[in-house]
Amino acid sequence: MDVRVEGLVKRYGRVTALDGVSLAFPAAGLTAILGPSGCGKTTLLRSLAGFMPLDGGRILFGVEDVTALPPQARNTAMVFQQYALWPHMTVFDNIAYGLRLRKLSAAEVRARVEKVLDLVEIGRIAGVTERRPGELSGGQQQRVALARALVVEPRVLLMDEPLSNLDAKVRQRLRAEVRRLQKAVGITTVYVTHDQEEALAIADTVVLMDGGRVVQAGTPQDVYFRPENAFAAEFLGVSNQLSGTADADGLSVGTQHVSYSGPLRGPVTIVFKATDAILADSGVAADGRHAVLRGMLEERLFLGSAYRHYVRVEGESLMIDGAEPVDHGPVTVRVPMARLQIYAAP
Repeated sequence: MDVRVEGLVKRYGRVTALDGVSLAFPAAGLTAILGPSGCGKTTLLRSLAGFMPLDGGRILFGVEDVTALPPQARNTAMVFQQYALWPHMTVFDNIAYGLRLRKLSAAEVRARVEKVLDLVEIGRIAGVTERRPGELSGGQQQRVALARALVVEPRVLLMDEPLSNLDAKVRQRLRAEVRRLQKAVGITTVYVTHDQEEALAIADTVVLMDGGRVVQAGTPQDVYFRPENAFAAEFLGVSNQLSGTADADGLSVGTQHVSYSGPLRGPVTIVFKATDAILADSGVAADGRHAVLRGMLEERLFLGSAYRHYVRVEGESLMIDGAEPVDHGPVTVRVPMARLQIYAAP
């Protein structure tokens, strides 16, 4: 089922959490909502669930307007950051709770619980159904929370930073599991996260929000490689941002000059990823295919898979990642012209 929101407005006093948000969530797709703290992503998710009244706009599940419906009438399911499992209940009873509220027979409840336990791949753990949440690992508890949401066969699955409490390795494994499960059941899913790597990895569509508005929406590849504005370009990935001025002769960045033949004139913002640039010694000259900026390497950190170099260029600190360490001192930052994102300064 496709889900649409049209002109959603939500205010908390003088703060506008949703400022005319309009979006389409593709049927059977996984849409990740991404953005900085306070951007409105959780408010949007809770609005879809029916947990809060809106000040404007409407929400449609297919052709049905659900804006005024209470949560229990929308047939959605929510997976929370804190799992929200009942600690006094067994795993079986936690998962079966929603089915029992719907007055299903004991035989059907058992069959559906066993099926969903196999789907989330914990059904074969000896005695798992009789354990209580406190006897499970964090990853197992999150699988139970997923099973409880899926067993009621919701029209829309809503997930609020469901993996943020897990350690890094478990989180990376469960990312793949979330995507596998979503594709297996084919439920329209909206997934809120602050982790951009997670959003890019699992989503069919990424929605980037800021200040209660949608900044950009598209495939992970489009949003990452073809950002529509400076905020999107700077927010996604490990990015660098420089201020410059564009004229008919090129770009001026402080006292330095960079080739540029684009349409912009006047103050501009220049953005590029830490992985797109390379460092060379200070004697390297421009070759027409690269932007060349001279600076001073001030710090270097070992990240395991790469070295991150901090280079001071015209008063700004840039991050440059490379497989090999570069020594402190004067360096040249070389960025392929095709990798520069240049926008009119706000």
